[in-house]
Amino acid sequence: MADGGSPVAQLCSEQFGSGAARGCLAAADGSLQWEAWGWRCWGFSGPFTVTPRGRDGGAGGTPGAASPPLSGLTAVFLPQGFPDSVSPDYLPYQLWDSVQAFASSLSGSLATHAVLLGIGVGNEKASVSAATATWLVKDSTGMLGRIIFAWWKGSKLDCNAKQWRLFADILNDVAMFLEIMAPIYPVFFTMTVCTSNLAKCIVSVAGGATRAALTMHQARRNNMADVSAKDSSQETLVNLAGLLVSLLMLPLVSACPSFSLGCFFFLTALHIYANYRAVRALVLETLNEGRLRLVLKHFLQRGEVLGPTSANQMEPLWTGFWPSLSLSLGVPLHRLISSVFELQQLVEGHQQPYLLRWDQSQNQVQVVLSQMAGPETILRAAIHGLVLEALQGDGPLPRELEELRNLVQAGPEKESWVIVRETHRVLDTLFPKFLKGLQDAGWKTEKHQLEVDEWRATWLLSPEKKIL
Repeated sequence: MADGGSPVAQLCSEQFGSGAARGCLAAADGSLQWEAWGWRCWGFSGPFTVTPRGRDGGAGGTPGAASPPLSGLTAVFLPQGFPDSVSPDYLPYQLWDSVQAFASSLSGSLATHAVLLGIGVGNEKASVSAATATWLVKDSTGMLGRIIFAWWKGSKLDCNAKQWRLFADILNDVAMFLEIMAPIYPVFFTMTVCTSNLAKCIVSVAGGATRAALTMHQARRNNMADVSAKDSSQETLVNLAGLLVSLLMLPLVSACPSFSLGCFFFLTALHIYANYRAVRALVLETLNEGRLRLVLKHFLQRGEVLGPTSANQMEPLWTGFWPSLSLSLGVPLHRLISSVFELQQLVEGHQQPYLLRWDQSQNQVQVVLSQMAGPETILRAAIHGLVLEALQGDGPLPRELEELRNLVQAGPEKESWVIVRETHRVLDTLFPKFLKGLQDAGWKTEKHQLEVDEWRATWLLSPEKKIL
């Protein structure tokens, strides 16, 4: 304030990230007076003096107040630029993820104690060579399981990252339970610990791969390495805390196996609950088959497109436990046809760069993709298959689809190709509206998480194909 109470104009201002800005005034002696960080929110905006130091204008006066409003502890464990540099669901996910990691660390200590007891640690009659052989067999079984699982399911982990993340943590609890039970049945000890380590190696593949996929979602400034590094720091801190608590817990539970088992069940329940809350907190803006099915169903019934937040809250987290359409994208053409007539029948009415065959008896849709098929074409092909699924279900539909549903329920299965051709015409009008609704609602339609195989084809008998 100047004499007389009139306000003095600020010379400049600065802010850290998305925090509140602080102003700078000129003092009578020519020095700069900066407002203190964060004091405005308490109704105080008193300035403090900064004496310039060289070209960079180092801070003098009040050292603590002149530092950015990011504490040293926060800078160590959170990505630079937080919260603007990460997705909005970063903090709730990381908090619940830390809780589950702490519970898993304590459970792991109990399981390790049981395994060491089972191989003979502390037993004078135990053979070192036998213990070594058991350990080597256990590790080799896990290594083979890791390779096989990565080959079998590796390409599917991106499509359902949340589901596989939850599956991995539950399987980890099962593995630790087997380790705790192993010493109780010494005859089956080697087989039990081998099975447990096999499960843990599957957990390592599924958990690590899905964590990488979630890190890509959380990183918003091309800072995936920073987000991953800070996640590792958070996990290390939690595991260190778990280690310290384990040092106090193990002497108390080692003398009473029943108490140890009770602690394990409590920690397992906490671990599963925290994992569920962590995964449920995620809001992914890309469409996989589950989220697309939910959004499309809501659009067909109500004419509105669900946003990412609503759809993620409704997305089922347990895959494979409910009947649904078998949708295969990118299948080889030779699997669908065996004659020129079948090719002509398949191509008829298809003006998009994909061919679709619908098997009503097996509730299966197979899609052959053209070399020209882009992300929007794949998205339309998936929507086409899900629309066919809706024709067999209940609930309100647009008038055009309602007429087709009546035809499906009344007509023979051999006319499936006729229904496919008619749904193409309906989608020519419906799909652009739905696509615009997805983009307006905040979905990223330029990429997707649909499971697509690598087969592509060309066909000469098709009309001129559209490129999306």
